[in-house]
Amino acid sequence: MTKLIHDSKELEKKTGVDRAFIPTMGALHQGHLDLVDAARTLVGTDGEVVMSIFVNPTQFGHASEVSQYPRTLESDLAQCEANGVDIVFAPSVNEMYPDGSESSQGISVQPGSLGTVLEGADRPGHFAGVLTIVAKLLNLVQPRFATFGEKDYQQLVLISQMVQQLNFPVKVIGVQTRREPDGLAMSSRNAFLSPEQRIQAVSISRALFAAQRTEGNSEAKLSAARLALSREVEPSYLVAMTNDLSRELDATENATEGRLLFAGHLGSTRLIDNMPIGKVNLSE
Repeated sequence: MTKLIHDSKELEKKTGVDRAFIPTMGALHQGHLDLVDAARTLVGTDGEVVMSIFVNPTQFGHASEVSQYPRTLESDLAQCEANGVDIVFAPSVNEMYPDGSESSQGISVQPGSLGTVLEGADRPGHFAGVLTIVAKLLNLVQPRFATFGEKDYQQLVLISQMVQQLNFPVKVIGVQTRREPDGLAMSSRNAFLSPEQRIQAVSISRALFAAQRTEGNSEAKLSAARLALSREVEPSYLVAMTNDLSRELDATENATEGRLLFAGHLGSTRLIDNMPIGKVNLSE
């Protein structure tokens, strides 16, 4: 039976028991449950799988975005119960940010130069909020493993860097993006799409698949992707980068490894997706 906890003092870890952790903001879908499956595989039947459900205010640009984010705790708990999550930690804002430390005056983890490009350029301050809350949660949960989806690829890279550079005793595991049967990356934000927009959104994954299939240099791949995008999709960026996101691939570079990354809007809904140019394994 899944245990629901609101107070971090109840997160005390059993001696000698491996713990795997999945931080989420709720509104769970099959992509989140893939993270649960990966976590269970890592710790086995004798270990503990812990999921947090917390809509983190410091990673949003506006208060309206925080209030509009879907909150579905009851159905989330039912899914956790059905998929073998041992503990759900669903804290309040006051629990995670005592004394009003969620304000801009609070101490935070800064992402460095990688936090200023792609999502960081479009959403200033976003990754400082993400890294700060993940650091807090890792300290509270004290897992041996933490699983994150590859759909938020830049986030995955930054969290991996934070864990390594700040010496967190946890292994970060990236899990492949779960897609709908038509290829659209699963996301809690998909619920905001109208039926017509939902059809148009499929062009994002089709564009990235088109880039993967295209022979030649990175510019040829990106050109194929642009042609496949629906006219209704407004791109914020569409780039080919190295796996560690340290640099954008040169236009004439015939790369066999790297990452294709997209962000854009359909109406007021912002969607992201990415795919490897070649095989990549961030867990190694």
